[in-house]
Amino acid sequence: MKQENAYKIKLLKLLEILRQDSDEDHYIGTTELIDKLADMGIVCDRRTLYKDIEVLNNFGYEVFCEKSPGKPNCYCVADRSFDVPELRILMDAVQAASFVTPSKTEVLLDKIADLGGSHRAELLQSNIVRFNTTKSTNENIFYAISEINSAIENNKKVSFEYFDFNEKHERVYRKDHKRYFVNPLATIFDDDNYYLIAYYGKHPGVVHYRIDRMDKVEMVEEQHKEPYNGEPIDLKHHKKTIFGMFQGETQEVEFQTDKCLLDVIFDIFGDNIMFEPIDDNTVAFKAEVQVSPTFLGWCCSFGDKLKVLSPENVVDNIKTYLDKTKKIYEN
Repeated sequence: MKQENAYKIKLLKLLEILRQDSDEDHYIGTTELIDKLADMGIVCDRRTLYKDIEVLNNFGYEVFCEKSPGKPNCYCVADRSFDVPELRILMDAVQAASFVTPSKTEVLLDKIADLGGSHRAELLQSNIVRFNTTKSTNENIFYAISEINSAIENNKKVSFEYFDFNEKHERVYRKDHKRYFVNPLATIFDDDNYYLIAYYGKHPGVVHYRIDRMDKVEMVEEQHKEPYNGEPIDLKHHKKTIFGMFQGETQEVEFQTDKCLLDVIFDIFGDNIMFEPIDDNTVAFKAEVQVSPTFLGWCCSFGDKLKVLSPENVVDNIKTYLDKTKKIYEN
């Protein structure tokens, strides 16, 4: 039995070496493989190595052998979970995420690069372009995410303190450090920040909290989640209707837009939007949105290229928004 276990460990370590130190552009020689196994205290020779490679191939691992006359065989493993472009996308996403602290960013970049093996990791790390992203300083965010996910999985409430920053970049805790107790629904990523979507049992609707602004996050072991009393919520649809994670009354809004903004409209509202032509350069469309100050600001950010046609109360809200904005520049 001990001999069988030792052989299993040998195969695992051999596969580990091949994954880490070889790829289609970098084969590893028989002698180097044997030496690396020896460094781990595992005895291997050329004859048994050939059989071990054959076993790995029989179990579905693509280990290629390069044979040259008069030279030892060289090997590489081709079955990787990610290729270089995919790893690059993951690394860029981590750099762009403002909720990931600078120190955690470096740790994650190293881990992602290592998924490509030692040769590709060196290439990926050497080609990193450092983004000028404002990063969070909350080092506890990954612990907070873990606690929130545990609460969701175990149908428990989650509690935390919540803070903002003052002009000196000091934390100012809301409700004078009084803890929030909420029923967690999900975590979502929006506009480079990570949010908790939750609800209070006594009130309909959901609330959003930035996870990097949460402190001392805990799953409440003794409190099960309360039933949700609001309208059924489709989280994917909910995210489409909201702007900058600021909530408001959900309404169907009709827009008039210049065709030059169609890419922006698709990015915001998705590909299922139906357009009605107005003239050669202008179309109308409808979308369900949550009318909030952020939404009003978004509508005004395109100047005369985008106009809200209805409902009347939203049109009035935009007029008021513009009047207030105009006044601060008149005084």
